[in-house]
Amino acid sequence: VIRPESCSVCGSRIRFGKAAVKCRQCQLLLHPKCREQCPSPCAPRPRHHAWPREGVLADFAPPTPPLVPALVVQCVTEVETRGLTETGLYRVPGAEQLVREWKRRLLRAGGALPALGSVADIHVVCGVLKDFLRGLKEPLVTFSLHPAFLQAADIPDDAACGTALRHVVSKLPPANRDTLAFLMLHLLRVSHSPDCKMDVLNLSRVFGPTLVGHGSANPTPLAIMEDTPRQCKVVARLLSLPPDFWRGFVGKEQNLVP
Repeated sequence: VIRPESCSVCGSRIRFGKAAVKCRQCQLLLHPKCREQCPSPCAPRPRHHAWPREGVLADFAPPTPPLVPALVVQCVTEVETRGLTETGLYRVPGAEQLVREWKRRLLRAGGALPALGSVADIHVVCGVLKDFLRGLKEPLVTFSLHPAFLQAADIPDDAACGTALRHVVSKLPPANRDTLAFLMLHLLRVSHSPDCKMDVLNLSRVFGPTLVGHGSANPTPLAIMEDTPRQCKVVARLLSLPPDFWRGFVGKEQNLVP
């Protein structure tokens, strides 16, 4: 047990580091000593547990690749379905109260996400996606690899820069790498939509602070000032990598569509 959970038979907590028994079919969790009292037969049911209110990206990722959280997939799918004709996509803010409310609803729903088609303003969906990524305990590029991403993006030679970035991307935790790839392909599609008027430079300004962030949870004012232009540079350089590189992590994305 990594996160303390309650035994489904006796109701008492199974503490961190202790062994537990879990049913593959219905996900029932119990103490080994309570196994004899386990109800039988089990009733297979999907796992619709709520996600944590905050965590690292892997806490929200599915158990099988590509490891892209369903919330990210659903927001991106909705944006691409009806948002690619909207001017200022991701730059125009959605109503803050609605963004907060929908993010809360999606996190509470866990794997059983409510449809986003009822959200009238597509900018609210964009806001939910950005707010989810901003709210992670560490940015998508991770604290430990943050300096390596900045250094790679600073290489003046395009070919050498691309090689260095590919290398650093490959070092990311699998969920971060797959989600970054999925988002890069999405942002490239947004940048290619003439109606959105959101080229790579505009998108990198919006997503630099969100995806790259800082090298620690509590950056100094000086670090914040120095990091900001470099964050945008990292995202712009990542968006300059060929789409086939990103597709190598998420395939053709057919398995991601809800």
